[in-house]
Amino acid sequence: MSGGVVPAELLDFIRQGTNFIVVGHEEPDGDCISSQLALVSLLRHLGKTAVPCSAGPFKRPEILPYEEFFLPCPSKQDGMKVIVVDCSVRERVGNLPIEGLPTAIIDHHSSGNPCGDVIFLDPRAPSVTYLIEKLFNALNIQPSAEEAQLLLLGLCTDTGFFRHLDDSGAEAFNTAARLIARGANPKKIYAAIYGGKSLNSRLLMGTVLSKTRSYYGGKLLISDETLEETERFCREKRDSDMIYQLLQSVNETEAIVLIRQENNAECSIGFRSRDHIDVAVIAAQFNGGGHKNAAGARALGSINALEEKIVAAFGKLF
Repeated sequence: MSGGVVPAELLDFIRQGTNFIVVGHEEPDGDCISSQLALVSLLRHLGKTAVPCSAGPFKRPEILPYEEFFLPCPSKQDGMKVIVVDCSVRERVGNLPIEGLPTAIIDHHSSGNPCGDVIFLDPRAPSVTYLIEKLFNALNIQPSAEEAQLLLLGLCTDTGFFRHLDDSGAEAFNTAARLIARGANPKKIYAAIYGGKSLNSRLLMGTVLSKTRSYYGGKLLISDETLEETERFCREKRDSDMIYQLLQSVNETEAIVLIRQENNAECSIGFRSRDHIDVAVIAAQFNGGGHKNAAGARALGSINALEEKIVAAFGKLF
């Protein structure tokens, strides 16, 4: 474990290796893929062989341009090591064949039971790219403009472009300033994350908002997206972040849940909270996890059946 300082064990793990696979979680986001690519670049600076691998799928528009850089895991070789970023439990990596290889974890999620030979875990870190930037510094390597852009993309992704930060967030802004000084462009990152949407995606967002149900006197808001709505409007990634923003502005709201029917048997569930409600605890009850104020899960069942269980789970908190 670590309190934000790069562990000496991780530095030794890297220095003593020559051939690395860098993997992240399934359905990657900006922080995941940015951490992978920046870390691969850092390892190559050190003369290492490094390959970024992902089980995918790449759904988010802002990360699609990077999909071509990711490969399936290569065959195991003598001396090969694995570094897992943005998750710390084997199940989240998907079907990548990494068993039996020396493994290091770099993560900032508090849920789950981390498994690895070396663990760099800081739940207070605003993103994993924040930790990767610390690793650059610990190895006395200055990020290039391209690397800085990747690191800032991850930081902007997981902080909701800094709106999730509170009075403890000064170092996140300091990190952003250093990356911008190295050539990162926040304007381009904002356009990549929030721009380029289709009209149908806006109409779908309106449909999801119009179905919002209120529970516990407005403390909990739940909405959903059906398979029929996905097919009718668009199959691109729904703009969940904007929906969360709008619903979090509703007076008295403390937690928000969005349920999406992914297929006839399974739903994805997104959880968000404003402040003191720990939605990672709720997500864990549905085989998911995440942060105190942002978590997710995939669960078998219909929207209606899962909603009933979710409402009951929040009842213990409200």
